[in-house]
Amino acid sequence: MRTWAIVHLGRFLENIQAVQERIGPEKRICVPVKADAYGHGAPEIAKTSLKAGISCFSVATVKEGTELRKSRIKEQILLFSQPHPEEIPELISSCLTPVISDEWYADTLNKQANGKLPVHMKIDTGMGRFGCPAEEALALAQHISSCPKLEIKGTSTHFAVSDSSDEADTAYTNCQLSCFKETITAIKTAGIDPGIIHAANSGAVIRYPDTWFDMVRPGILLYGYKTAEENNLKDIKPVKVQPVMELRTVVVLIKKIKKGESVSYGRTWTAQKDTFIAVLPVGYADGFPRHASNKWQAVIGGKSYPLAGRVCMDQCCADLGMENEVKRWDEAVIFGGDAADASALAAVTDTIPYEITSNINKRVPRIYAHD
Repeated sequence: MRTWAIVHLGRFLENIQAVQERIGPEKRICVPVKADAYGHGAPEIAKTSLKAGISCFSVATVKEGTELRKSRIKEQILLFSQPHPEEIPELISSCLTPVISDEWYADTLNKQANGKLPVHMKIDTGMGRFGCPAEEALALAQHISSCPKLEIKGTSTHFAVSDSSDEADTAYTNCQLSCFKETITAIKTAGIDPGIIHAANSGAVIRYPDTWFDMVRPGILLYGYKTAEENNLKDIKPVKVQPVMELRTVVVLIKKIKKGESVSYGRTWTAQKDTFIAVLPVGYADGFPRHASNKWQAVIGGKSYPLAGRVCMDQCCADLGMENEVKRWDEAVIFGGDAADASALAAVTDTIPYEITSNINKRVPRIYAHD
């Protein structure tokens, strides 16, 4: 293999345990496995989650849910995005649990459902994306309750800035929380059971205990990255998680570059003195960001070597210097393991670790380690 990703399933299980200890044993965890489990491989991540007692997963597309069913995942799968009408028969046949934001979706599901279809409601308390406006939530709950083939089994919302410690963002999150609580109370007062109540994403799991309700939905936290810290939060034990993925490749060629010669497209890097270059068969088509060009490094034999020139579609280069012990076919770590993790790579490429791991292309084999 020229380039591969190692996924540490043992670390993933430990991360689940860390979150469970944080929220307490009486509360459930929904494991998001959308985008192929943030690039880690949805089937393996889901199967591993079952070992920790997980009984709920979430996806973004009908196809993602169907693929889990083909992998013999029988537990509940929440579908958080709006499917196209043509996908609804597959949604129903795959026994996915749709998350409803409006009456049209409810009516469409009610017409096509076979027997009782469990659904969840989504309330927009300030994310401004998917979800029913809070002031219309009671009416939607009443409408769903009037649909003979639908049954409300859960009610949710999503926080926009729960990972921020900024004073204004903290106030905004608390406002969202208050709005959600008031809406849930109104639904209950009307005699409607809202089902399982869930709201907390990774940031809220860390910073807002009042948002945990019946179930939490930490995404990136389970894959080893904290979106927030517990700074200045009293009586809160920090959640300790480990990155689950590392990206590795090999040195396929070593060549001498003379002083004044350039490397890769655009001639953005020129040798300041005679040096050796390692050619690595990993590029932006594999998910290694082009923005890492001249900003990142590869770790070979425990030593860091800076990238030289632009990251190409399938390759990149590292400057070894004249004095080195690197050999052809030596392993090179791009992130994780002996190298800095995906959050550090995200920082230098002006993005987030979600995007780094999710963008690791399917052509990169996943090797599952159980350590």
